[in-house]
Order: sequence, then C-alpha cells, then structure tokens
Amino acid sequence: MPTDYDAPRRSEEGAGGEGAGEDVGGPLARRPQSSSGDLDDGTMVESYELPGADLSGEEFSATVVPRQDGEFVCVGCFLVQHRSRAGQVNDDGTMLCTDCAG
Repeated sequence: MPTDYDAPRRSEEGAGGEGAGEDVGGPLARRPQSSSGDLDDGTMVESYELPGADLSGEEFSATVVPRQDGEFVCVGCFLVQHRSRAGQVNDDGTMLCTDCAG
C-alpha cells in the first residue's frame, strides 16, 4: 500500500487515545530540561575536543596570489572583490562591495 507523506501523521497510541488532540508544543513541554544552565563561552571550548582531530602533524599549504589590477578589498567584509562588484566608494577612497553596500 502506498504511503501518503502529505497526510497528517498519527502515532498508534495517539490515533484515538490520550494524545489525539495534542498541540505541537505538547511533546516539547514534556521534554526533560538540562540542568547545565548557561555556561561561559570558554568553558565549553576548553573542555570539548573533536574525536580523531589530532591535526598537530598537519601542515596548511595555500598559494597566496597578490591583489590584481581591477580588484579591491572591501572595507566591510575584507574580501578581495573585482571592480565590477564595487557598490559604494567612500570619500577617503575605500570601497564597499555590492553585498555590504546594500
């Protein structure tokens, strides 16, 4: 028998029993609350380590290409953009790209 994924879902116990008229917030209200509360940003970063993320032997290699003629550095996002993407030129000669100017 084909399944109609657009039809409202009903669980077996909620088909006519206690959960039949339950609103969307109902199951969330019964979810257990964590007792950790708000933590400082430094607390989570220091105690959390990614599994298998020992990158001490890795070396980052990237080719750096100098800014070409017809390019500028946006003072809003600090990305190198082509002159055709210049959205605003300030009085001091600095430029904003179309994304940051808009």
